[in-house]
Amino acid sequence: MSRNKVLLGEASKVKCNNLVAFEPENVFYITGFWGEAIALLNDSGIKLIAPKLEADRARKGSRDCEVIESERGSGMLKSLLSNLSNGNVCTDCNDYSAIEKIRQKIGRRLIHNTEPFYQARKIKDSKEIETIAKASRILDKLFVICEKQIKPNITEKHLQAMLLYEAMKMGAYPPSYRFTVSPLIIASGINSSLPHADPTDRKIRKSDLVTVDLTLRYKGYIADATRTFAVGSIDSEKKGIYQIVKEAQEHGQDVVKAGAECGTVDNACRSFIKKEGYGKYFIHSTGHGIGLEVHEPPWIRTKNTEVLHKNMAITIEPGIYLPNKFGVRIEDSLIIDKKPRILNRYTKDLIML
Repeated sequence: MSRNKVLLGEASKVKCNNLVAFEPENVFYITGFWGEAIALLNDSGIKLIAPKLEADRARKGSRDCEVIESERGSGMLKSLLSNLSNGNVCTDCNDYSAIEKIRQKIGRRLIHNTEPFYQARKIKDSKEIETIAKASRILDKLFVICEKQIKPNITEKHLQAMLLYEAMKMGAYPPSYRFTVSPLIIASGINSSLPHADPTDRKIRKSDLVTVDLTLRYKGYIADATRTFAVGSIDSEKKGIYQIVKEAQEHGQDVVKAGAECGTVDNACRSFIKKEGYGKYFIHSTGHGIGLEVHEPPWIRTKNTEVLHKNMAITIEPGIYLPNKFGVRIEDSLIIDKKPRILNRYTKDLIML
């Protein structure tokens, strides 16, 4: 079944005849074009409403849709309104002004609901899976580069810059985040105790643990993986916690399969870490869905009873973070099946550089 048939099926569940996408991830999902535009999907087909400055790029980048060139702003809304079919309209629009302008024209027919988009996007088709797999292979190559580049006196920011340069040479780009200005997480020494540390000018030192969290976009799709490296010799506490995190991730991956509940996967990692005495230091969920966004459903977290389905793409990323000391996280991207298809092949054995 095509993506857009799935989307229309999800829209029918909320009694909508027209799906209208403003968010670039959903515009891309429907049309193949990433840029400033509005995508309209209904039984009559797909229309991509683009401003003049984007129209030529939209024609070249989109697929299976009619591109409607329009003036920016209110002109795009007028074009949208003139192309709606009868019935309700479901949109992901978060612009209050735009929502009110549409509502003034169509009244109660407008429904703001992102669920049809997220529900359709949860299950990846073969092309999406191969794209995420390709992105994951790029991450693996970057971890190999880390083996050569992580050394005493290099700064976190310098390492990030080198990895971004190499990633872009391979066709991958950093995604944008709302809650951080840094595209990657490079956290050494005490900074590794912060799960979402920003890279700093701190120089890497001997006996540091260095967490490298790579999240990159390839042809629109995200892969996400983390490895923690050791610089020179490290003490038994660091080695022990690394081994606990490694085994916790293995426990989580062992229960990942179609039909398993998200909370069961989280519990497999969390209960092992708790049994080892570090439960209060595992301070985030075990994982999340990936696709067109870095974090999207399904959510691999405590008490989530949502069931995993074949061809969902998720991460498994347990971690232990000792405040003001150090932290360890290990993460892979994977595809759900009878057994998980783990996309990252770079070793999870402790690498001591």
